[in-house]
Amino acid sequence: MGWKVKANDRAYHQLPEFQKKVFLCIKKSRYSGNAIKTYKYNALTFIPLNLYEQFKRVANVYFLALLILQIIPDITTLPWYTTLIPLVVVLGITAIKDLVDDLARHRMDKEINNRKTEVLLDGRSEHTQSAKWRDVQVGDVVRLKKNDFIPADILMLSSSNPNSLCYVETAELDGETNLKFKMGLRVTDERLQGVHELADFDGLIECEEPNNRLDKFIGTMLWNRERYPLDLDNMLLRGCKIRNTDVCHGLVIFAGADTKIMKNGGKTRFKRTKIDELMNYMVYTIFALLVLVAAGLAIGHTFWYDQIGAKAWYLFDGKGYSASHRGFLSFWGYIIVLNTMVPISLYVSVEVIRLGQSKFINWDLQMYYADKDTPAKARTTTLNEQLGQIEYIFSDKTGTLTQNIMQFKKCTIAGRSYVVKQMEKADLSARVFQPVDWSWNRYADKMFQFMDHSLVATVRSGKDKDAMEFFKLLSLCHTVMVDGKFTLDMVYQAASPDEGALVTAARNFGYVFLNRTQDTITIQEGDKENSYEMLALLDFNSDRKRMSIILRFPDGRIRLYCKGADTVIYERLSAESKHTKSTQTALDIFANETLRTLCLCYKDISAGEYEAWERRHKEAQVVLADRDAALDRVYEDIEKNLMLIGATAIEDKLQDGVPETIAKLAKADIKIWVLTGDKKETAENIGYSCSLLTDDMQIHYGEDVKSVPLVHIQSAPPLHLVVNISCVCVQSETYFFTYSGSYALQVNLNHLTHGPCVDFVDMACECEAVICCRVTPKQKANVVSLVKKYKKAVTLSIGDGANDVNMIKSTLHIGVGISGQEGMQAVMSSDYAFAQFRYLERLLLVHGRWSYIRMCKFLRFFFFKNFAFTLVHFWFSFFSGYSSQVNWFITLYNLCYSSLPVLLVGLLDQDVNDKLSLRFPKLYLPGQQGSLFNYKNFFISLFHGIFVSLIIFFIPYGAFLQTMGQDGEAPSDYQSFAVVTASSLIFIVNLQISLDTSYWTFVNCFAVLGSIAIYFGIMFDIHSAGIHVIFPAYFTFTGQYRSDACLTLHIHSSKLNPHACVCRGRLQRAPPALPVVDNRADRGHQPAARHLHPVPLKDHLALGRRPGEEQEGVNTHCVITPHYVSGSQTCWSRVPPEALGDESRTPNSLTRLKTLGISHIILCLFPPLLQRTQAGFPHSIVFCSSG
Repeated sequence: MGWKVKANDRAYHQLPEFQKKVFLCIKKSRYSGNAIKTYKYNALTFIPLNLYEQFKRVANVYFLALLILQIIPDITTLPWYTTLIPLVVVLGITAIKDLVDDLARHRMDKEINNRKTEVLLDGRSEHTQSAKWRDVQVGDVVRLKKNDFIPADILMLSSSNPNSLCYVETAELDGETNLKFKMGLRVTDERLQGVHELADFDGLIECEEPNNRLDKFIGTMLWNRERYPLDLDNMLLRGCKIRNTDVCHGLVIFAGADTKIMKNGGKTRFKRTKIDELMNYMVYTIFALLVLVAAGLAIGHTFWYDQIGAKAWYLFDGKGYSASHRGFLSFWGYIIVLNTMVPISLYVSVEVIRLGQSKFINWDLQMYYADKDTPAKARTTTLNEQLGQIEYIFSDKTGTLTQNIMQFKKCTIAGRSYVVKQMEKADLSARVFQPVDWSWNRYADKMFQFMDHSLVATVRSGKDKDAMEFFKLLSLCHTVMVDGKFTLDMVYQAASPDEGALVTAARNFGYVFLNRTQDTITIQEGDKENSYEMLALLDFNSDRKRMSIILRFPDGRIRLYCKGADTVIYERLSAESKHTKSTQTALDIFANETLRTLCLCYKDISAGEYEAWERRHKEAQVVLADRDAALDRVYEDIEKNLMLIGATAIEDKLQDGVPETIAKLAKADIKIWVLTGDKKETAENIGYSCSLLTDDMQIHYGEDVKSVPLVHIQSAPPLHLVVNISCVCVQSETYFFTYSGSYALQVNLNHLTHGPCVDFVDMACECEAVICCRVTPKQKANVVSLVKKYKKAVTLSIGDGANDVNMIKSTLHIGVGISGQEGMQAVMSSDYAFAQFRYLERLLLVHGRWSYIRMCKFLRFFFFKNFAFTLVHFWFSFFSGYSSQVNWFITLYNLCYSSLPVLLVGLLDQDVNDKLSLRFPKLYLPGQQGSLFNYKNFFISLFHGIFVSLIIFFIPYGAFLQTMGQDGEAPSDYQSFAVVTASSLIFIVNLQISLDTSYWTFVNCFAVLGSIAIYFGIMFDIHSAGIHVIFPAYFTFTGQYRSDACLTLHIHSSKLNPHACVCRGRLQRAPPALPVVDNRADRGHQPAARHLHPVPLKDHLALGRRPGEEQEGVNTHCVITPHYVSGSQTCWSRVPPEALGDESRTPNSLTRLKTLGISHIILCLFPPLLQRTQAGFPHSIVFCSSG
């Protein structure tokens, strides 16, 4: 133990031996200051640190890489801001959310650090001084008053209450509102009441290092050459609040970041759903497909350019790149163009849907518990769809299936059971069946009911010593505190409902617990008030399953009282103990009635025996290493040869709706395991009462199954489940139960030995229900881990108390907390929380099922609509020389045209309503089987998208391929083709989501029609004349947006090889000689071709230029008109002068071209038009601009 604290000596904690290395040779004190820092960022680190955290997500890195590619001029096929804007929006929204959260943490830290407390600084002052929390240091003595928050982890020294008791509220620590008591050591309470004594205090504390164990503290105090043991009862933890105590003093042990509450503020393990994991693999698959498609198109472009592009003079760009180099650039261009296979909007939409589903759970009034004003709470937004895939539920019993409101119902004393058997006493008067009248006892709790009048008469007579000893034990052997002064309406503060019920029962039978101090317990026995000196308290824990107290009676006798589970008590009974068989019979009867039982016993101890044991006990108390084990050994020495008195039976009623809920969940093929500390008979009968077990089930008991190997469990230390981690996980090829029918397994984990753990899991998972009895909290967690490890199933753990926290945290998938009678620790560790077990039915069968179906439908359609859109580019590549072409439609498609309808399906869709979901639990099965979203569904969406993209592209292409109007002119061009294709896509995807929508609302209808309306609105704006006036530099032609890059569009036909190219700027070189046919020849015969030389162009081509312009290569507007085709050769001719009109018209045409920013245009026709042209001037011209 290296943690040492010296009272009233700040300099001591700065000694070199307490320094730790921070960086290189820089050192600082290992003792933290009391200022806390929960915020993550400051003004300098916010931007870099937040960006670093966000770019740890693979999706953000992917889109950043796309943005970098788009900045490179030779690669980009899309304006860089089309990726930058959505990426910045996503990063910005996340950053703003993180900033708002962090500013709130800054404010909270500032408020807490500036709280005031009273400190005795280094013992130099005769009065305490007010100081801010951030200025408090380890070793300071502080004074706390009523309703003060505790500023650090403090060793309590003294208080204004008798015997140094102090009441604290731990709501901020563990969520529990009931008061707990702490106490200082007797020696400090007696000697450290005044300020002078506190200033002179120089004790040295040696204790464990700072840790997050809220339930444990081990240390010793060395003062005046004496060593005193310290435990958690002596500690006031930061975050608690002083109650019912005027003043108390304490010594700071842990400060700031070293306090237990701050140590518990670590990061929670991030849970991912099965759909998350599957979606990640699918994204990797899509990216692999994207790379393969881009590589194929790049190879195609390489061959195309080598065979065709390099020989086309009008494609010359002056860069001199080789075909392979151009193919390499084309590969990256297609990576950009086809990135819509995995758009950034996918991740944003998924988070929006999950947030909405969490809100629906929070707003569900049918999961609201009015009695405690407790709504259901989704404490996470990432696991909603996982609720629709649960296969195994692991449930605690007490407080989860039951109400955890204990009532003392029956008992057995000295072999006699005190119960009312109505069937046998039916002939007696009705008075027998009336509750006992407690008017004779002024301290009685009027709410307590008991039916057996004979026991009251026996106790009041004072003749039955066993009955008197029975209730005296109940009033003395406990850790209950009295809340308030001695009044007739005393309120007991109990650590567990069991203890409160037993002490209340003793109170009503005339043995009234009045008060306790550190050394005494005072009770009223009939008309007498007696005080008993408490020599030792052997406290209860989940491993010991018993508690004992050693008392010195007023007459000087020393007696040990003990109460605990029958399994541990019967092992420690004396051979001379009486009534063991009759008591065991009564215990079995009580257990069959689902009552909770405890055995009561005592032992008289001689003074010499106690003195020898006390020495060993004190030695064990000051052991620093493994103190618990040392104390357990000492406790075992004294807790033996016990004499049995009797047993109690406490009723814990089931919560409302538990049997119906379990029956519904079982019909949904959800297997339920109940993990309880009760004995076998109690657990079995609870199983029947809550419909977990049914009459048609064949029940197998784990300890009786001899023909199969069972789980390997070692008992070291006793009653601890230790899983053999060396066993091999091999799925059993044979079934353990070969007969047909239903079967259940009931297991006492302490009886299972010698077998591989996989066999236990396989055998248990074949059963419809499993009950594990006599389990400790650690064993609960181990059972959950076994199923999680060997079955790979989706599991859910549900509990209500601190003993269920390990089980809830060990669940990889879903943890549910019930806000019951045992505080809020289970809720604080859970993913979902509500007040009653019956709400689990609605959480899974309604919200879980809906969330799963909605998410699956959303993902299937999202992948489909993006495949259908993106693959149109793929088909177009075969007709454009494999050159990547894009426009604003790509950006707007996922942003405006198709996002809202599918998002609303993910939020609102219902295949059936909630009533039918609960009425037919079998509807839950598809989620367990994962049948709505898997690789099969993914590839169906892929092929569906491929099919739709083929239809969308090739039907318009075929329609426009050989189209001609009545006037002999082609009515369409590339722009019309693109608009028709895009419109078809928008109609199809919105119609498809309409067909897939099961639950129509106004917002769904508005979203579908609104998306189509937005598309046509934007398309109308782009194709209107007004936008050219507003943005003439960007919209050079109707419906065409000009990019900053020089884009090249290639049209290739297998029959003909005409090409259309757009080049912006100067003519880099003269065109090669072209074959020209004399128009004056007879059109019915093919004339002899002659070569047309490039200089001068105006001698062979219709040339128009504005006055003062250069004639060669500068701002030249030339029109090359194909005339007709002979074989595979395109013939070119001079445009007839009459086709251009008079000179007054030509400048106007050229002026219009100049206004549109065209500096150099080469125009050509579709191949079908070339074949049909009979005149010297083409019927239609296709304009291909640089945009």
